[in-house]
Amino acid sequence: MGLYDSYLALRFRLDDADAPEHVALVITERDLLEQGAYETLEAFVGWAFEFGSDRVTISVSVLDEAVVPTLARELRDLDVPQRVEVREPGDTERADAPVQVSIGLGGKREFASVVQSLATEVEEGALDPDDIDAADIEQRLVFPDEPDFVVKTGAERLSDFMIWQSVYAELYFTDVNWRDFRKRDYLRALRDYQDRQRRFGR
Repeated sequence: MGLYDSYLALRFRLDDADAPEHVALVITERDLLEQGAYETLEAFVGWAFEFGSDRVTISVSVLDEAVVPTLARELRDLDVPQRVEVREPGDTERADAPVQVSIGLGGKREFASVVQSLATEVEEGALDPDDIDAADIEQRLVFPDEPDFVVKTGAERLSDFMIWQSVYAELYFTDVNWRDFRKRDYLRALRDYQDRQRRFGR
């Protein structure tokens, strides 16, 4: 770690503000085509756990679903310090691993699936529509955990990312693309997070 990185790490650790418990990263399939992209991703996950987080969610948006099986295979083989679970379009099993990966399962698709599930239960008489609340939705999400901090590299848009879960998350857009993302960029993001006062919609 370079001198400047060490300085940022020290500033982070000396700050009384908490680290984000759950960090989410939003990238695209194009980001993963860059040379060294998976090594950077492994490093990112390692940095998150090194600096106090206990959960990481990676959301990969895709334009062509034909690439999903290839991406899923590569992402399941990530060399990271915690267990990884990958979910693809059509998956309905909840993710509960410390590292969760969503490939092409955008927020709109996930939320629409929840609505269909609720509608089916109402039609079958198993659920009263007047009793449906936020908890019923959250229980049916593939990715139920709410991130504290969402990092997006290279562009100020989220690419249909976890619409329900990230409503109160702090958003951070880097000034570098994924291929250029370094530890210092992650530490800068953390320092920015520490300087914010979270309001949770209030």
